Amino acid sequence: MRTLSVARVKVSPDRESEYLAAIRELAALAARRNQHIWVFRSRQDPQTFLEFSESPSAMSHRNMASRTPDELRLEQRLHNAATYDQTAADLWEEVPLPVATSEETEN
Repeated sequence: MRTLSVARVKVSPDRESEYLAAIRELAALAARRNQHIWVFRSRQDPQTFLEFSESPSAMSHRNMASRTPDELRLEQRLHNAATYDQTAADLWEEVPLPVATSEETEN
């Protein structure tokens, strides 16, 4: 079942380029494992980001799976450049939506 984590991340302006470079590199490595990483910036607070990490299953998620030395190094760079909220490691599982009946689609 697809699994997602959502982390609120604070990054000071002087560390932003380092943070974004590290997350870009980590996203490239994750893509090789069929994982995805997205980053969004708050419009209200430009130092606050949301970091989304998605994987095909909980066991393959970056918060659970074994990591390569390069991935571990990049995670350390991220944690040195940013402050993650306390729920950053929480995993969310996809909820399959019921298929609409023909009666529902007619209305």
